[in-house]
Amino acid sequence: MTLPVLMLKKNADRRLKRGHLWVYSNEVDVARTPLKPFEPGTAVDVQTTSGKSMGIALMSPGGLICARLVSRDLALPLDKSLFVHRINQALGLRDGYFPGPYYRLIYGDADLLPGLVVDRFGDYLVVQIASAGMEALKAEIIEALVQCLNPKGILLDNDHGARDMEFLPRYQEVAFGELPESVELVENDTRFQIPLGSGQKTGWFYDHRDNRARLQNWCEGKRVLDVFSYVGGWGIQAARAGASEVTCLDASEQALEWATVNAELNGVADRVQVMQGKALSRLKELVAAGETYDVVVLDPPAFIKKRKDQRAGESAYRHINELAMRLLGKDGLLVSASCSMHLGRDTLNDMLRGAGRHLNRHVQIIAQGGQGADHPVHPAIPETDYLKAVFARVYLP
Repeated sequence: MTLPVLMLKKNADRRLKRGHLWVYSNEVDVARTPLKPFEPGTAVDVQTTSGKSMGIALMSPGGLICARLVSRDLALPLDKSLFVHRINQALGLRDGYFPGPYYRLIYGDADLLPGLVVDRFGDYLVVQIASAGMEALKAEIIEALVQCLNPKGILLDNDHGARDMEFLPRYQEVAFGELPESVELVENDTRFQIPLGSGQKTGWFYDHRDNRARLQNWCEGKRVLDVFSYVGGWGIQAARAGASEVTCLDASEQALEWATVNAELNGVADRVQVMQGKALSRLKELVAAGETYDVVVLDPPAFIKKRKDQRAGESAYRHINELAMRLLGKDGLLVSASCSMHLGRDTLNDMLRGAGRHLNRHVQIIAQGGQGADHPVHPAIPETDYLKAVFARVYLP
């Protein structure tokens, strides 16, 4: 196969040799291979300055990441056949680890399909595409998924901000079969109904599965506040683990309606209540009212989406964690989570230390967690390792 060539600058191949998959626009020798002539999604042969092939990449010429490697072998282009192979490899990991068909099936770069995310909800799949290369191959993606899983329905949920960086249009469409308004999933022996298409992200956040399971060790007889609860992922599982009272707090009225449905679905509606409003405002109100909880879970959206957000984002994390500590009883548990890749684990731990000192409370980090096995980390791509969950005991010394 003869492909157009994308030539790298001298020494710009070092990351690719270490296993990375991305080519940045400032690494390309644009004098020899200018970026403008390439159409988005074009397959290219990435070559070193001496002409050695590094593999096949798909072009996104207008982005900072202008190309992503999808195959190290020029004889193996990313077509339906290779999609089927990669999907089956991903299935081998998930089906060997999880008890049911509820997981992130494809996690982008870590599953060697950069720019592609697929979440599985039993017989239904939600697909998100974030790169021009994958967008150009969406027909092959759907065909391969149908061949490998024989689903009842596939939703292309491409109305998300990641596409803006690749200058891709936002849209949402049923790509295969038929889709209900909601689907059921099972996580840690807890049932959830979630909306398809109208919920957050793909409809669920599988990445915290192991952390939500760990929380259940501390819930018996406890009063729990689940902040940024969405449809009750943390809170409903805490109630099933024996919490005496759970409050799910979220800004979305629709999300809280689903949290109520899920409480009823699991027979814990008598111990679960919902509170609608912005987290910071509600937390301040609860502090002012003298409310206390045995367990507070903070699982906010990413406060640091880009490096330019670092200072403001760290300030937001620091502030909300201090408010959470003020709501803990004399010997409480704070679960502080972050999905911001730019917030390091050490930085989050130091924020908890600082908040504790400011409030004259002792902080003990008793457990730390990350993302589950359906979000495997690519060891050459630190961006794939983003999730933090710190379990901290907080008490008066």
